[in-house]
Amino acid sequence: MQEQGIGWLLAIIVGAAAGWVAEQIMKSNQGLLMNIILGIVGSIVANALFSMVGIGFGGVIGYLIAGIIGACILIALGRMMRGRHV
Repeated sequence: MQEQGIGWLLAIIVGAAAGWVAEQIMKSNQGLLMNIILGIVGSIVANALFSMVGIGFGGVIGYLIAGIIGACILIALGRMMRGRHV
């Protein structure tokens, strides 16, 4: 997120929002800290995956969308590792 000039505070806010939206979509029950982590890590994961196919996200809205997609992917992977079906 730093390459676009977004600071750490904004990264945490966007990550929390993305994690919360992903939590609602995936019907999981995470806490605030986990929402922030899932949103930030999810954004990194989604940006890496999409950049491999030539799609790039920019700006706050782009990072929010990438964070939501990435956090949903991480929640689904976590469920699969625990043996619960998606």
